[in-house]
Amino acid sequence: MNTSTPQGERIAKRLSRAGIASRREAERMIAEGRVSVNGKVIDSPALNVTAQDRIEVDNAPLPEIAAPRLWLYHKPAGLITSAADEKGRKTVFDALPDTLPRVMSVGRLDLNSEGLLLLTNDGSLKRKLELPSTGWLRKYRVRIKGKPNDEAFAPLRKGLSIEGETFQPMSVSLDRQQGANAWLTIGLREGKNREIRRAMEAIGFEVNRLIRISYGPFRLGELKAGEVEEIKPRVLADQLGLEVRVEGHAKAKTGPKTGKLRKAPPKKSAPPTRDGGTAKRGGFKPRPKAR
Repeated sequence: MNTSTPQGERIAKRLSRAGIASRREAERMIAEGRVSVNGKVIDSPALNVTAQDRIEVDNAPLPEIAAPRLWLYHKPAGLITSAADEKGRKTVFDALPDTLPRVMSVGRLDLNSEGLLLLTNDGSLKRKLELPSTGWLRKYRVRIKGKPNDEAFAPLRKGLSIEGETFQPMSVSLDRQQGANAWLTIGLREGKNREIRRAMEAIGFEVNRLIRISYGPFRLGELKAGEVEEIKPRVLADQLGLEVRVEGHAKAKTGPKTGKLRKAPPKKSAPPTRDGGTAKRGGFKPRPKAR
């Protein structure tokens, strides 16, 4: 087996590009003895493979690498953005229609957050979209408890440090007061863990609703909670510079329960104004540990 040629790639990267799991998850699968190359179980990710090598995961042949694809998903609140949850809570991958192939999430939205979550079948595309160097603006509609004035958000616009972690400046606009709550639009480029909630807590406000409405050039638009919409390959190519196939990948929406495909309605030009805009998929599920 020739695994050290310049044309080869690390086995974890190969699994990731096939949509099996992220690189980190692939490395765990290798350590668990679930991956074999040319009939031999491997226990280290420090291995290069080529197109000529026969790779199996859980005794099943590795699927061929498909063209990169990207979907918009309107994540409802109450779902975990994870392939599996040790507490048995429902994940976004449990809720996705069966019509989708295996997909991975681009970044995360926490349990109580909702709105736009990008999904992809390609590990390399996932990493590219998650890199801070991509610098894409992510926008959120945020409801907080209280009656703030605009000056209250000055620390967020300057950037602040919380428990030794530095948060980059955010754009914050105070949209309107609604009873005991205020609605804001917030933009940021990093997306650290619970960044908006933690930043708001630091200046004395509690977030009671958070909706991501855009991620770079991709917008939630009129997509309803639980719906999925595929980005056209030509749009992917234009936005990301990818060479993608354009045959057989028409944009479609799918409902959260039936999984039936239907054509997406035309997008409205105005931004959303509503107050509220591995494996099942996403990789192989970890096998139960032997007792």
